Amino acid sequence: MSTFDSAALPPVKNVVIAGGGTAGWMAAIALVKLLGKSLNITLVESKDIGIIGVGEATIPPIRTFHKLLNIDEKAFMKATQATFKLGIEFEGWCEENHSYIHSFGVTGRECWAGEFHHFWLRAQKLGLGGEFGDYCPELQAAKANKFFTNESMPLNFAYHFDAVAYGRFLRTLATEAGVHHIVGNITNVSKCSQTGNITSLEVDESQEVNGDFFIDCTGFQGLLIEQALHTGYDNWSHYLPCDSAVAMQTETVAAPVPYTKSSAHKAGWRWQIPLQHRVGNGLVYCSKYMNDDEAKSTLVQQVEGEPVNDARFIKFTPGKRRLGWNKNCVALGLASGFIEPLESTSIHLIMTGIVRLMRLFPFDGITQSAIDEYNTKYDSEMAAILDFIVMHYKVTNREDSPFWQHCKNMPIPPSLTHKLNLFKDTGRVFLDDGDIFRVDSWTQVMLGQGLTPNQYHKVADEMSEAELERFMMGLKQQVDNQVSRLPSHEAFLDKYLAVNS
Repeated sequence: MSTFDSAALPPVKNVVIAGGGTAGWMAAIALVKLLGKSLNITLVESKDIGIIGVGEATIPPIRTFHKLLNIDEKAFMKATQATFKLGIEFEGWCEENHSYIHSFGVTGRECWAGEFHHFWLRAQKLGLGGEFGDYCPELQAAKANKFFTNESMPLNFAYHFDAVAYGRFLRTLATEAGVHHIVGNITNVSKCSQTGNITSLEVDESQEVNGDFFIDCTGFQGLLIEQALHTGYDNWSHYLPCDSAVAMQTETVAAPVPYTKSSAHKAGWRWQIPLQHRVGNGLVYCSKYMNDDEAKSTLVQQVEGEPVNDARFIKFTPGKRRLGWNKNCVALGLASGFIEPLESTSIHLIMTGIVRLMRLFPFDGITQSAIDEYNTKYDSEMAAILDFIVMHYKVTNREDSPFWQHCKNMPIPPSLTHKLNLFKDTGRVFLDDGDIFRVDSWTQVMLGQGLTPNQYHKVADEMSEAELERFMMGLKQQVDNQVSRLPSHEAFLDKYLAVNS
């Protein structure tokens, strides 16, 4: 826990954001749009810090963030070559020739005592039900490569988009709204000798940028939060063995599907993210079990379409800063930590960090209680996501390579052990305070990875077999009827983004 003397600081008026990219410009647009009358916002974009963005996938709350900022969906999608996303297909995670989809939708219908999967489990026992995913509109639409949304037929969705273009799009909106933009390399971070708080950034060894509060969006380097403030880092490599990725973009060879693909391989997994104009591809791997040359060769052999850029490597250490807010600095994006991109949580964590900061913003001076509240919620959220990601590696029947043997036998957080045991023993799922994934997500992934409960809640026995059969058939017919009326994802995308729309 950091300590802070609030009496030593004047009210916060001038905010300096170090770093552009997705994190920096998301912070800038949110602050200027929502708090711009109370704050002066400056963003320093360093020319020498590369943007990690390789074509991003997101989860549905980004739509709420955009609505909060009055961002026009069509303008955003055109600027970033975005497509719609209904979930993620996991190939080869449970077993080599097995696949399942983790979708964003609600599966079936729950009751007061138990979620839908309890009724499904009983139906399975009686031979009355289909696959678990048969009862989720988003999942079935993804499988059918269909998409549509309006108030009468809503689907829960997110986006795939070009992260670099997204940063440019937000930069335009932010600077037009009043953010002061400085392009230059941060050559020094000055601190107060008495308090240790950051006072200014030196840009190109010539320009001093003063501030009352600083937001570190400088990526893995953490120029402010780590190099200047020495916050410390919790290394989670013992839970998440993958530490490397190689990424490349390819030409589109088929219509974009409304879901991300995650295909497991002998030392990690490979992603495919379909945009309008290209496909983002990458191979995530553990350097202990696969070297860089083999990773690149594997990716090049497996992608479809001609490459449109050179493959590039990304090295990372899974984990998080010990404090998300330290003294007068908050870290966002990769500067705050990195779990891994498996469930598309990176941009979501930027967004929740921004919203949390704005709700606690220290207009009248920084207090220790605000810092502690921010960090408590930050820790809780990161721990819950860690559990969810580790589950994909731990709950598997794969033992075909040293990597998967390691994953199956590796230690996991005690909180995840409890969740898995509870589901196996009772079929129950209870969420933590910081959990961003709903019961539907946990259930889809646990069942998809091959974890089946030993029992179901007896509320499902309150239905007679005939009632249960009608209930299950009725739900499936509703889903089938809804999905059958949907246009293809490509047709909807083309119509929605038509030039004159």
